[in-house]
Parts: sequence; structure tokens; C-alpha cells
Amino acid sequence: MWSYNRIRDSSKIENKEINWKGPFSWPGFEKENNLNTIIDVAGVYILSFEYKDGFLLYAVGITNSTRKRILTHAREYRKGNYNILDSDCARNGEREEIWHGWKYAKTHKEEFLEKKDYILEATEKQLKSFRIFIAEIPELRKRERIEAALMQNIYVSKESWSELADRGMHLKGRYNVEIPIEIQNLCKQKLYGLPNNIEI
Repeated sequence: MWSYNRIRDSSKIENKEINWKGPFSWPGFEKENNLNTIIDVAGVYILSFEYKDGFLLYAVGITNSTRKRILTHAREYRKGNYNILDSDCARNGEREEIWHGWKYAKTHKEEFLEKKDYILEATEKQLKSFRIFIAEIPELRKRERIEAALMQNIYVSKESWSELADRGMHLKGRYNVEIPIEIQNLCKQKLYGLPNNIEI
């Protein structure tokens, strides 16, 4: 089976530009945030927090419909299935969990119910604090490769704010049978954690 060889096949590397639009508000908080509602496209989305003179990448996701996906996230956040952070700390690049979702949430339902009011108040604050950036990417594999490259870039970063991002995502990076693509990220805003150039 053919696989990519960086010395032999370097001339085959593609170059692409990605235009990131945003920031958009989390649905339901547009008026309070004085931001536009999210566009509905097939693509890659970034959840971020305001940070210093720009925004700080928290998580990357992919979807066939950004609007449907964000609404799904909203339901899961409010059920306590996702991690809930202290938004004030997040805006300083610090990770401080108020509630740990995922497997912990499934085995600690009684704890969630006991602290439900407090957790849900923090949830609404986090959703209101999110700033969303979106890139329209029709091809599924490119979306998967972009998501993987951006999250892995955060995971290996030595910046203190890289600890903000969630770990444990199921990522599908480039396979050896795929030609690398050199991506130039174009964004009108400063987005910490989004490199100017990255290979996917």
C-alpha cells in the first residue's frame, strides 16, 4: 500500500487557506454579548474565551451543521454531561473545574442533583462567555484532520494556557496514505492557540 514519504513526496504537499469567521455568540446570549448568532454551515468550530487582547482556544469540533451541533452541546452542558469551568478563571487562561462531566457525571448523578442549582448557574455563565469561531469546510476528512491538528497543537504547547483545553478527545489526524496539507489560518481576531500555519 502506498504511503507518504516526506523526502520523496514533498512536492505533493497542498497549500490551503482557511478563513475563520467570528466571534459569534452562543445562541440565546446574542443581545447580552452584542454579537451575531452563529452561521449554519458544515465546517470546523472553535469554542474560545475572551483573553487579554484576543481570544483563547478552548476546544475544536466538527459538524455538518454548526447550529445543530451547538444546540446539542447546549443540552449536554445543561444535563451536566460536560465539564463546567469557572469562567472568570478561564478568561485568565486558568483551568478551574466546577463540575467534571463525562464518565464522572454518569457515576455521580446524586452529586449533580445535590449541586444542580450551583452547577447550572456556572453552566449558563460559561455558555454566555463562549466566543465561537467557524470555518466552512465541506469535506469531512479535511474537517477531521483540521480538528486533530489544532487540538494536538494545543496538547504539545508549553504555554500555561494550554492546560485550559479538554483532553481525551477522539481525534482522526492524517493517515500515512494521505498527502499532507499546509494550512494558513486567516482570522481578523487574535486567537491564542490558533497557529498561523499548521500541517494537517
